Parts: sequence; C-alpha cells; structure tokens
Amino acid sequence: MKFRMFKLKFIIAGVVIFIASFYMFKSQIENHLLKKVIERLTADSRVAEVIVTDVKRDAKTKKSYTTIKFIEYDTRLNPLEPKYFTFSGNIIQFQSMVIRFDDFYVKKGHPLKGKSAYFFMKVFMLTKDGAETFGINKINEIPSGYEVAGVGSNFQKKLWQKFWKYTLDSKEANKIGIKNVQIEAPGTKFIPGVVYTIKIEHDGGLRIDTKPVTSIKTH
Repeated sequence: MKFRMFKLKFIIAGVVIFIASFYMFKSQIENHLLKKVIERLTADSRVAEVIVTDVKRDAKTKKSYTTIKFIEYDTRLNPLEPKYFTFSGNIIQFQSMVIRFDDFYVKKGHPLKGKSAYFFMKVFMLTKDGAETFGINKINEIPSGYEVAGVGSNFQKKLWQKFWKYTLDSKEANKIGIKNVQIEAPGTKFIPGVVYTIKIEHDGGLRIDTKPVTSIKTH
C-alpha cells in the first residue's frame, strides 16, 4: 500500500514537473517569437548615403552653391554608381515613393514584403521662384538598384509596368498585401564633414540619420 502511494506521488510529481517544464518552454518560445516580431517591426535598413563634396560662393549673386554626392544601395546593399547634384543652397530633399506592406508580412519576415519598399524619384531644393530639381527614377521604369543582371530588359520593363499598375491602384494594391503608398520627401540641411544616411524603416517610411565623416572619400 505504501509502495503504491509512493509510486502515485512519484507519478503526480513527474506530471507536475512535465507540465511546468512544458509551459516554461512554451513561454520561452513565445517570448523569443515576440522579440523577433518587435525586432522586425522596429528594424531599418540603409538605402543611401549623402555627403557634401564642395561648397562655393558666387561673388556676383552672393549665393553659396552646395554639391552633394549621392550613393544609393541596391537590394543586396551594394553601392551603385555615385550621382552628383549641385544646388544654390543646402536645404535639400529627396522625393521618394514609399510602399508599406501589411504588418502581417513584416512580422513574418516575408522575403518580398517583410519591409517597406521605396523608390527615389527626385532630389530637389525649394526656392522663392519654385524649385531646383534633378530626376533619379521615373514611374513605369525599373528603379535604380532593382534591375536583375542576366534577365532580359524588355521582360523586366513589362514586369515593372505591371507592378506600378498594381501599386497605384488601391484596390489591386490591397489584394497583394500593400497597406498604403505615398510620396515622402525627407530633407535636411547639408553641410561638409557629415555623412547623411537615408534609411527605410521596415514598417514605416524614410528617415535621415547623421554622423561625422571619418574615412569616407568625398570624390
């Protein structure tokens, strides 16, 4: 009888330990998954860097001309060919189209929709007479950094034209998990000695971070 009671208590204790271990393990998994979701929703990626390469003052017009070096990164974070733009001032903005996907895809880390997509359209500076503008990408064309080597250009152009059509049609966009599409134009005051890093937030838009120039080449 005593042996049976001991055996029963031993079995009950084992079951209790098993249940406690199971819920502890489950809790650890849930905490790990929650942490991953939060990381994905709050993560960001570098998409471009900008530095001032030259500032010249025109004695006649009394204007200061600022030249910036714009380096965009492709989808694999490889730098593209630098572009140089000169403005008669230094409050410069980057007009961009930002495509946000449903949080469901961001949380899951979807390979194609796991973070917001972006396309630089133009860089500009507002003036009292209008704006000084330089184009970067156009709608219905293949955006810089997205062209795939070894694939026919005509095929890619048709594919991107279809993509633009779906993206700019709200009904079609919703069908493929796009939350919203909007034009953004982050900008700031550009001065020498600073690296301006443009980043895309995985569940948001574009922002500009700054840090001092170290060994970055200006030419």
